[in-house]
Amino acid sequence: MTKKTVLLTGFEPFNKEPINPAWEAVRSLAGWGEEGFTVEARQLACVFGQSIAEMAAAVNEYNPSIVIAVGQAGGRCDLSVERVAINVDDAPIPDNLQRQLVDQPVIPDGPAAYFSTLPIKAIVHELRAAGLPASVSQTAGTFVCNHVFYGLMHIAATRQKAGGFAPMRGGFIHIPYLPQQAARHPGAPSMALDDVVEGLKIAVKTALTVDLDVREFGGATH
Repeated sequence: MTKKTVLLTGFEPFNKEPINPAWEAVRSLAGWGEEGFTVEARQLACVFGQSIAEMAAAVNEYNPSIVIAVGQAGGRCDLSVERVAINVDDAPIPDNLQRQLVDQPVIPDGPAAYFSTLPIKAIVHELRAAGLPASVSQTAGTFVCNHVFYGLMHIAATRQKAGGFAPMRGGFIHIPYLPQQAARHPGAPSMALDDVVEGLKIAVKTALTVDLDVREFGGATH
């Protein structure tokens, strides 16, 4: 049986943080796998444009069945499984090349938004069942995380339209600070690296085994 490939991506540190928990978690899963699949990991630059190019290169190299991009969201308290990426770059801070895009499209003439093709509610259900705080998020922001999420889904849509490629599902998960980061941001929530890694393992296995997402409440009240 041919093993499926799962691509996980995480960003380099940004905004003066010495580490990025997304990359710390993702790189620890490089080479991990079980019967039927194996994981590849790739670090992305926290840079508009370049990050999507690096995502495209990784997709072309690995031809994955599943892609889960992971990003830091300081201030969030749980594993936030993103629902939708919007076609807007509107940076609250500069990227790592000191570019601060304002009201620019991620992909000119692209659709207004792309939805995750991961089973987002099933993933949240399984994360909570494992004792990990998790939720469906209705916004991935407008910084490089949303930029990459939108770029990933545009890559997937383009490949599907072109034909000749195996189906590829994709999405994005935001994670909190690690405790050592939160110590420098009094009052900010955090999550232990081991818990983040376990959560990503659950997300991968759920994405591989669940075709039709569960239907249960997961909307936000604000």
